[in-house]
Amino acid sequence: MEARDLHTPVLLDRCVELLAPALERDGAVFVDATLGMGGHSEAFLQRFPGVRLIGLDRDTDALRIAGDRLAPFGDRVTLVHTVYDGIAEAIASAGVDRVDGILFDLGVSSLQLDLADRGFAYAQDAPLDMRMDQSGGVTAAEILATYGEGALRRIFERYGEEKLAARYARAIIAARQQEPILRSGRLVSILHDATPAAVQRAGHPAKRVFQALRIEVNQELSVLERALPAALDALAVGGRIVVMAYQSLEDRLVKHVLADAAASTAPRGLPVELPEHTPRFRLLVKGAEIASDEERARNPRATPVRLRAAERLKEAA
Repeated sequence: MEARDLHTPVLLDRCVELLAPALERDGAVFVDATLGMGGHSEAFLQRFPGVRLIGLDRDTDALRIAGDRLAPFGDRVTLVHTVYDGIAEAIASAGVDRVDGILFDLGVSSLQLDLADRGFAYAQDAPLDMRMDQSGGVTAAEILATYGEGALRRIFERYGEEKLAARYARAIIAARQQEPILRSGRLVSILHDATPAAVQRAGHPAKRVFQALRIEVNQELSVLERALPAALDALAVGGRIVVMAYQSLEDRLVKHVLADAAASTAPRGLPVELPEHTPRFRLLVKGAEIASDEERARNPRATPVRLRAAERLKEAA
């Protein structure tokens, strides 16, 4: 099956619209920090014939698929196997000093969700892996086997915002003493049995726990916390960044980083803002933009998206 059949890029037209002023410049360089199967990147390479792409992904399957998809663009494409907090090193390794556009499309990719054996989807029974980069790192099954009750509760609370975190942690500890929890189907069953009937009617009991495990396995929030400032530093003046987040923890982090970058550094009470205190960035959208009703109907994975964007106004003081 073609990558185009597996993946519909989220908010593609809006991303192009926001990044176009930066990518229409001569010799523009675009970084897709979350390349996935290359849907967004393919569109940008087609839309901007002079653009060079640096595509990053930690998932070797995604890099292989995107590499095949983007092969027609030849030496305009440089793909790098890295987590996106390695953005500065990836840009430098491509022989580039500053870039003109950066896109982050955060969260789990369509490829990872649709391939059952990756273990991301609670609706499909599979080994509990959840690693975005299967070449190394700890799996979800290993976390469930080794973390204590308190540690499990904390990650369910912090990364899943799960109100039943303590109950679920106790249930997992009890279940693993009988038999290792190696597959998503068994974990779903444990969570289901530990969930009051009234709560089950409000939504799938596994959703938040699976999200929390995925974030812990891939260290997504700590990686993003490092990646965003590095990305902002990599932008040339006039360069633009677009970030799409799919859950509230990521979106809050993006909001705060971009807001800080777009804030004046002038001391309180200063009657005139001096040039060195003016903001380095300006926000390009008010608040967070969401997908239209039409796009959500056409592409359900666009439903939770929150898009934020900014433009670099000046070099750091």
